[in-house]
Amino acid sequence: MSENLPLLLIVDDDPTFRRVLERAMQRRGYEVMTAENVDDAIVLANEQAPEYAIIDLKMQGASGLELVKHLHQLDAETRMVVLTGYASIATAVEAIKLGATHYLAKPANADEIVAAFARTEGDADLAVNDHPLSVDRLEWEHIQRVLQEHEGNVSATARALKMHRRTLQRKLGKYPVRE
Repeated sequence: MSENLPLLLIVDDDPTFRRVLERAMQRRGYEVMTAENVDDAIVLANEQAPEYAIIDLKMQGASGLELVKHLHQLDAETRMVVLTGYASIATAVEAIKLGATHYLAKPANADEIVAAFARTEGDADLAVNDHPLSVDRLEWEHIQRVLQEHEGNVSATARALKMHRRTLQRKLGKYPVRE
């Protein structure tokens, strides 16, 4: 690895997205290492702790939140951006609590990610949505929060929600409801 370029770890299970993002970040001056899952990323990070990380939330195996926690324990200064196509308030809050710098919904481009790395404070000028969330979106958010509380255990989450496990699995298999 080069001594003068900042080291960036990209973790995403989509090989095409990973390659495109790797090239884009190399063009922006990063030394890049990639992994397709949390286990592989932990091995790489233990060999050389990255200064920056881009982490997909939902992958085969462990959640990206596990990696955020691990990287933060390795080096609390690591700047991490969590990317997800399954954005929810619960996972965003957990990612930040665990040490992520920022949380972006996919699709996010390389410039948005670099800008997120640089953000050190919240934005008090962020516009507040005038429209309340739909009932479907509120249900999805609630399910995500309860699932997070039960550490991803679908059976325990179904019991807590007083819902049949298969019904919950069907709801979890769907994409999040758009606002």
